[in-house]
Amino acid sequence: MRQAMATRKEVAELAGVSEATVSRVLNGVGPIKESTRARVREAAEKLGYQLNAVAASFARGKSGNIGVVLPHVPKVHLFSTYYFSEILSGIGEAVRESGQGLLLLYRDPGEAYDYASLFATQRVDACLVLGASYQPREMESIVRMAELGLPFCVVDQRYDDPRIPSVCADHVTGSYLATKHLLDAGRRRIGFLNGSARYSNSADRAQGYRKAMEEAGAPADPDLIYEGNYSRTSGFEAASAVRRDLERLDALVCANDRMAIGLIQGLREQGCRMPEALPVVGYDDSDAASLFDPPLTTVEVPFYEMGKLAAERLLEGRKSEEGLRPFRETLSTRLIVRKSSLI
Repeated sequence: MRQAMATRKEVAELAGVSEATVSRVLNGVGPIKESTRARVREAAEKLGYQLNAVAASFARGKSGNIGVVLPHVPKVHLFSTYYFSEILSGIGEAVRESGQGLLLLYRDPGEAYDYASLFATQRVDACLVLGASYQPREMESIVRMAELGLPFCVVDQRYDDPRIPSVCADHVTGSYLATKHLLDAGRRRIGFLNGSARYSNSADRAQGYRKAMEEAGAPADPDLIYEGNYSRTSGFEAASAVRRDLERLDALVCANDRMAIGLIQGLREQGCRMPEALPVVGYDDSDAASLFDPPLTTVEVPFYEMGKLAAERLLEGRKSEEGLRPFRETLSTRLIVRKSSLI
């Protein structure tokens, strides 16, 4: 039956407008020209389009809050980590300037999280997702937000679905520059300590590392690629495996500064004179990188700017007549060389 088959896209095509405009007209949100409103309503009536209850509930209510969903990781103080603190600072600045509130929400990374319910219960007007991953259940829930046309943005996690708004950093180039820096210094047998494969930025860092190695005619050795979880502890624990391979290594790139520092500390405890025994390059340019002894050569990532931009794009979309259009923003990374690291 036609009434059950009608979609927002069909209404948009018949009315000659965007899908976002259809949502705004039928939800009664924002300034819309009366002629446009009439065309959309006529098309919806003709097709028998049924407005989604979740999207309608969200659009008609205003909580005054921008939601930020963070992973809850036991024994990890997220606000003390450079990554989350910088992104949240950027988000907070943009939200403060807008006059709206900020609502922090936690999800269990091991369980499915119903993002759409935040809108259905009118807890938030828009949503930013931090620490997202490739885990199937989480991806399904994020895709569901896109299908419902809800205003959200994923920060520093890239999905193939073009409907999912995201703000990321160019981690491929960042990791490439870190690896090439070592290659240009004459190092050839370069290892790589990456984060979990569940995150797109881990895949991007690995891609940049392999690209630099291949261009130099020294393809990456799979046996010299190690995995941590972006924590200092995981870097410390990786030291044993790296120590066993030390004679095969000229240098090592780490996917973040915390793992790099943990690795160096672990190798020192095992009697290695660092960085002479193994030059290590970090990633993130966290505060700890410049304070560490010796200071780390690392890659600067604009986490603060990423958070601020993501929040600004959401807020702009809320004000626009067309609503929030899907977008993908990628910010540049750059190498920070510190000579005291001996490279």
